Amino acid sequence: MPRVNYTATDIKRIVEEENVRFLRLMFTDIMGTIKNVEVPVSQLEKVLDNKMMFDGSSIEGFVRIEESDMYLYPDLSTWMIFPWESEHGKVARLICDIYNPDGTPFAGDPRGNLKRAMDHMKQLGFTSFNLGPEPEFFLFKLDEDGEITTELNDAGGYFDFAPTDLGENCRRDIVLELESLGFEVEASHHEVAPGQHEIDFKYADVVDACDNIQTFKLVVKTIARKHGLHATFMPKPLFGINGSGMHCNMSLFKGKENAFYDKAGEMGLSQTAYHFLGGLIEHARAYTAVCNPIVNSYKRLVPGYEAPVYVAWSGRNRSPLIRVPESRGLSTRLELRSVDPSANPYLAMAVLLEAGLDGIERELTPPPAVDRNIYVMNEAEREEAQIKDLPSTLHNAIKALRKDQVMVDALGNHIYQNFVEAKRLEWASFRQTVSEWEREQYLELY
Repeated sequence: MPRVNYTATDIKRIVEEENVRFLRLMFTDIMGTIKNVEVPVSQLEKVLDNKMMFDGSSIEGFVRIEESDMYLYPDLSTWMIFPWESEHGKVARLICDIYNPDGTPFAGDPRGNLKRAMDHMKQLGFTSFNLGPEPEFFLFKLDEDGEITTELNDAGGYFDFAPTDLGENCRRDIVLELESLGFEVEASHHEVAPGQHEIDFKYADVVDACDNIQTFKLVVKTIARKHGLHATFMPKPLFGINGSGMHCNMSLFKGKENAFYDKAGEMGLSQTAYHFLGGLIEHARAYTAVCNPIVNSYKRLVPGYEAPVYVAWSGRNRSPLIRVPESRGLSTRLELRSVDPSANPYLAMAVLLEAGLDGIERELTPPPAVDRNIYVMNEAEREEAQIKDLPSTLHNAIKALRKDQVMVDALGNHIYQNFVEAKRLEWASFRQTVSEWEREQYLELY
């Protein structure tokens, strides 16, 4: 979505002209869940003056009861009127940053934390960090009571179209809705698995791109409901078929120049690109906890389903963690293929940016590119090629995160402590659960 620098005066005028009756003040908690405080338009002045308070103790990972007052500072460039009508007039949204009562940015705000990483980037002489995300999702049918089933809405495959792809109408409506909101949709197609879809939208500066991902999720779920479907961004909802990823295409810019491009460089990549790549390789095991943050994420990161399992990079091959797509010039970019759409985009991009910047500051050199299929290499061959494995469970990923001070600092102490504690509880709960698979395997045998 193109950034529009609205002023408070613009917004007041639009509210009058468009009959906006409610304002949704949106922000994202540490777990990546979109939260919103909805207020009547009579509170507009208060909102625009950064005077709107909310109770931070009611949000997971924010603050304790005794320090609960937090302020919502709206980012006016995120002003948007939702296209679906409310019977009481239109609803508009503003994405907000969270501030403490003393006027300082709140350390537990994921969006604010990403801006902190951006400040570090600017100190190193870069002006912007662009992200082009490729989020995938599944569409499941709802039953007559509106409850979610595990029945897929089609039997389509990669790039299929009707009548096999029954999700096509829903996907078309999602695209139209996104375009009406100002998204520039670049591609929309059926993915490899039945019921699986991907919609790619144009890259943007990273904070805007993360805002777009959160808006995208909201639109996809809302439109799916209207079609009697449930859209899920769960990484691996069904056994035996591909999971959903969110490949992240990243590039650093200095003004209008792509800092990753060098016509004379090997593969057309600059030293900056190689150092950034070196940082992504160096910190890969640690940032996996943030980019693949739920127990289910690791059911996707297994061999045989196109998701990466090994820490390696390549220009052509699609089995490694990081790929360098063919385009050069302004489109030169690195594509990280491990991220899944359950990730909090603001936290994921903060750790990825800091991993790359660490590579630039320390002038890290990536290992040689791996241009053969890693899945068919044996352990000795992988070791010889300096290829490490990604963590196989959330528990192992958190252990790797704990050992990596650069990634801990990228989250900041408040977010890191709350994130790790929440994930520790999630893993403990999962570990204590006895699954259907275990009963099938062992109940009779033992």
